[in-house]
Amino acid sequence: MSKMHLVMGGRVTDPQTTDFEDLSAIDMVGIFPDYASAEKAWRAAAQRTVDDAEMKYVIVHLHKLMEPDHH
Repeated sequence: MSKMHLVMGGRVTDPQTTDFEDLSAIDMVGIFPDYASAEKAWRAAAQRTVDDAEMKYVIVHLHKLMEPDHH
């Protein structure tokens, strides 16, 4: 199985968590085939909002969610 990575972000209720305020307003950056390309997209998205402490972008390892017993 491909190692798919989702990059997404949005406004959080607390910058130390990933509790997003409004799930309908999530910025879906994209799905990437490897961690390196996902990290590059994450850095670009996070850099655009660096001055907004309530905006947070994350990398979600979709392949781990789809088959949790496989690494």
